[in-house]
Amino acid sequence: MADQILVIGIAGGSGSGKTTLMKNLTNGFGEDITVLSHDNYYRAHDDLPFEQRSKLNYDHPDAFETDLMIEHLRALKQGRTIECPVYDYTIHNRTEETVTVVPKPVIIVEGILIFENKALCDLMDVKIFVDTDADIRLIRRIRRDVAKRGRSLESVLNQYQTTVKPMHEQFVEPSKKNADLIVLEGGKNLVALEMITSQIRRHLDHHGDDSCLPQIADGDEE
Repeated sequence: MADQILVIGIAGGSGSGKTTLMKNLTNGFGEDITVLSHDNYYRAHDDLPFEQRSKLNYDHPDAFETDLMIEHLRALKQGRTIECPVYDYTIHNRTEETVTVVPKPVIIVEGILIFENKALCDLMDVKIFVDTDADIRLIRRIRRDVAKRGRSLESVLNQYQTTVKPMHEQFVEPSKKNADLIVLEGGKNLVALEMITSQIRRHLDHHGDDSCLPQIADGDEE
């Protein structure tokens, strides 16, 4: 079963355009793609009050339960269904819910730090790093966190200065060397999108599936 599944990793800094690239791919091959987001594997902190949870460093590799994600990805590659945890950004904690994820011909794994972990990287067939200017990434992060995650501008900027920027420089940027393809400007890079689309189509055609070209989506940059 594993050789029938194409695993594509999409990494890059916060606000780089990972989500738009992912949406452009899932729009065209929706029923054939499963998405596994590293953000859902943030560790649970039920033992800490909200005030303490809000001050944790969420941009360090230790913030994630990556071993569980690796276990789940291996299960999907073997054709088994998994129960993916659900993370709520507004409370800085996992919820008690899970989402059933079923294996499909293509699995997209996305997150800022997925190329930092060698065991996780080894499960990917194609590794794509979305590279975008730091100023643009910060602007996108502010828009997203204030509008969608109930954050204040001050808290977003404080987090960026204390953890996001230094962790990006220490872990995210160096992990770029593990990528097979570096994409500038994320989902708006139509040449890169066409290259990735072609590889997905070839994989699906090889396994008897005929899919159409993806439609370009206007999504939130991640």
